[in-house]
Amino acid sequence: MRRNFYHYIIQITLIALVILMIASCLNSSSKKNTLPVIRDTTITQINAYSPLEIDSLKLEGYILKNDLKPSMAKEMRDFYKNRNYHFAWFGQDGLTEQARAFYNLHNTYIKANIDTSTYDKQLHTTMEELLNDDSFFLTPQEATQTELHLTQHFFKYTKEVYEGTIDPSQLQWHIPKKKIDAVALLDSLIARNGNKLENWEPVNRFYPLLRNKLITYYEIDKKGGWDSIHLNKAYKAGDSGKVILNLKKRLSITGDYVGEDTSFEFTQQLETGLQHAQDRLGLNPDGVLGFQTAKELNVSVKDRIEQMLVNMERLKWMPNESSGTRLVANIPEFTLHVFNGDQQQFSMKIVVGTVAHNTVIFTDSLEYIVFNPYWNIPQSIVKNEILPAMRRDKNYLRKNNMEQTGVRNGFPVIRQRPGAFNALGRVKFIFPNNYSIYFHDTPAKNLFNLKDRAFSHGCIRLGQPERLAKYLLRNNPEWTDAKINNLMQGGKNTWVKLDQKIPIYIVYFTAWVTKDGTLNFRNDIYGHDAKMEKMMFKDK
Repeated sequence: MRRNFYHYIIQITLIALVILMIASCLNSSSKKNTLPVIRDTTITQINAYSPLEIDSLKLEGYILKNDLKPSMAKEMRDFYKNRNYHFAWFGQDGLTEQARAFYNLHNTYIKANIDTSTYDKQLHTTMEELLNDDSFFLTPQEATQTELHLTQHFFKYTKEVYEGTIDPSQLQWHIPKKKIDAVALLDSLIARNGNKLENWEPVNRFYPLLRNKLITYYEIDKKGGWDSIHLNKAYKAGDSGKVILNLKKRLSITGDYVGEDTSFEFTQQLETGLQHAQDRLGLNPDGVLGFQTAKELNVSVKDRIEQMLVNMERLKWMPNESSGTRLVANIPEFTLHVFNGDQQQFSMKIVVGTVAHNTVIFTDSLEYIVFNPYWNIPQSIVKNEILPAMRRDKNYLRKNNMEQTGVRNGFPVIRQRPGAFNALGRVKFIFPNNYSIYFHDTPAKNLFNLKDRAFSHGCIRLGQPERLAKYLLRNNPEWTDAKINNLMQGGKNTWVKLDQKIPIYIVYFTAWVTKDGTLNFRNDIYGHDAKMEKMMFKDK
C-alpha cells in the first residue's frame, strides 16, 4: 500500500514538471485570462483523472502561507477550480507519467543553466526520495502539500523557461515577447496522459537542440575543457609539428576530428576536420590553421557555455513558427533563411548594418516587391554624405543618376532614379516599419565574397534577390520567371502587392544548432551578447 502511494506521488510530481516544458507552445489570448473560470462539476471521482481531491480551504491556506503573488494565486485557483479540485500530479497508482516526465525535463533544464530561480531544494529532495526510496512515505497532508507545491513550481518554471527572465526591449529586441497560458498548458499536459511528452516542449524547436549541446559542453568543462593552441606561423596539410597534435586533440574534443592518428603530421583527414570547425565558427573554411582560426578555437569552453546560455534566452522570446512562408535574417550569421513551415527552402548571403548603423532586431510582414526601385535617400545620408559631395562637385547628382524632388526641414529631398547603378539594385522588398529598414538588391556584389559583411546603413542587402522574388511570386501564374527577368533588366519602376503578407524576423543569434546537429558560433558584432551577459552572469 505504501509503495502504491509512493508511486502515486511520484507520478504527480513528474506531471507538473512536464507541463512546465509545454507552457511556451501554447500562446494564451489576453481575453481568455480575463474570463472567470467556472468550476467543472461534471468531473467526479468516477470520471476524474485522479480520485484524490483537494479541499479548497487547504488550497487557500497554502496560498496564504506561501504569500503567493496575486497572479500566481489566480493561476492556482483557476487550475483546481477547473478540475473540480481533483489532484493533478497523483493518480490512483501514484505519481503519473506526466509528473515523471516533467521532473526529468525540469532536471535537464537545471543542468543546462548556471543559475536558475526554478530550483527548489525542498521539492527536489521530496521528489528524489519518492523516486529512489521505496520506504519513503507521505502522509495525506504531506501529499496534498506536495501536490500544491508541484503546481506552484510548474507555473513559476513555465514563466522562466518559456517566456524568459530578461525584458527583450532592453536589448533592442523589438520582436513581441511570447506569452503563455500556464493553466491551459497544465490542463493540456494532463489530458495528454503521458503520450509522447518528449515532443511537447513549448519552445522554439531550435531551443532543445542548443540545450542538448550545452549539456555536452558542461561535460567537456568538467573534464578540464581544452588547451589553447599557440602559433608562430600558419600550418596547412603536409606540414608537421607538435602544434598539429594539439590541434587534433582540440578538434577531437568538439567532434570536428574523429581520427585516431596521434602523429605530428597535418593529414588530409585533419584538414577536413579543420574545415568543418572553421565553417561552423563562421571562418573561411580553407583548412589552414592560421592566427584567426587559432583565436576562435582558443575561446574557452566556459565562454562558449555563456554564449549558448545567452542565445537560449533569446530563443525563449521567439514566437511560435508559422505554417507558411517566413523569412529569417540572422545578423551575426550574415544570412537570410527562407522557410516554408518547418522546412528550410534555401538561404542566401546578406550584408547588414555597420556597428555604427546597427540593423534593428524586429519582426514585421513583407507586403510589396518593387522592381527597379527609386532610392529615396534618408535625410541623415543627404546631410552627412550627399551635401558635402555636392559642394565638391556641382554635377554630383547628375553623375550618380540622382534628382532633387523638394525640400524638407531645410535640406533637399533627393532620390536616385532606377538603373543598373541604383544603390538598391534591381529589386526592393518592403515591409513597412518605423525603422526604415527593408531588403534590397545592390550593385556592390563584391561584398558578398567577404565572411564578415557589416557594411550597410541599416538596411539588408541580398545576395540573391532575384531568386527571392521568384520564390515569393511562385504561386502567381502571372509572374513567370521570364517576366520577372525581363522586368528587372528593363528599368521600369513597378510595384507588386503580394497576395499574402509574409512574416519577417530580423534576429540576432550568435550560437545555434542546425537541423543536421552542427553547433555554430559567430562573433558578437553589435555587442548585444556582452550586454546580456552582464544581466545574466554575476561575474560580468
